Amino acid sequence: MISDNSQNPPSEDAEKQLDQADLIEQTGSVRAQNAKHLIHCLTIIGQVEGHDVLPSQNKTTKYEHVMPALVAIEQDRSIEGLLILLNTVGGDVEAGLAIAEMIAGMEIPTVSLVVGGGHSIGVPLAVCAKRSMIVPSASMTLHPVRTSGLVLGVPQTMAYLNQIQDRITKFVSGNSRIPEEKLIALMHNKDELTTDLGTILSGAEAVELGLIDQVGSLRDALKELYDLIEKAPMRYPDRNS
Repeated sequence: MISDNSQNPPSEDAEKQLDQADLIEQTGSVRAQNAKHLIHCLTIIGQVEGHDVLPSQNKTTKYEHVMPALVAIEQDRSIEGLLILLNTVGGDVEAGLAIAEMIAGMEIPTVSLVVGGGHSIGVPLAVCAKRSMIVPSASMTLHPVRTSGLVLGVPQTMAYLNQIQDRITKFVSGNSRIPEEKLIALMHNKDELTTDLGTILSGAEAVELGLIDQVGSLRDALKELYDLIEKAPMRYPDRNS
């Protein structure tokens, strides 16, 4: 007799695999279930999408997905650490800075790894973790705040842009080892970019300047995150009770 199992419910493992695949597709994040420590991996790729919806062909990281995910990660008693993988050209300044501020304020151990590029608003996102790393082939672009569209050429507009720039430079210097004066000088460099102000840094240069903590690989980032987890006091003493 040939039995028909099409009506049998999926196994628990199969359901977990489906949930994991849906999580990756919808948010670009994943949890490592069968590992030394339970960590959550969050990707920030393409452009950081803010209040305006970008064209469908653009690869984006949507801040309305990332922000509630961070709240859930911080509250989840089972998650022990957060790994942030970055390969971003930048994007919406307000959205990117909001995400960076949230990550910087998390109690859970966090490690960031720049794997392709951490450009523009990707710089605050790279330094917001408790430990920041960059692969040798990655690069980072520092430049002043830019705007697109119609801009009123009045002193108030310049004051507003200067306020945003000040928020970014203070955040980056406050969450890394680079002096604020050096950061501003790199952002306003006139000799490196053809059509813009700014500086492009290799992975080694970013570490040498104190912008990023160390050069490393995925293996190094995971080891660093495990070390932070094991050194940190247990966030939830009653987690296993």
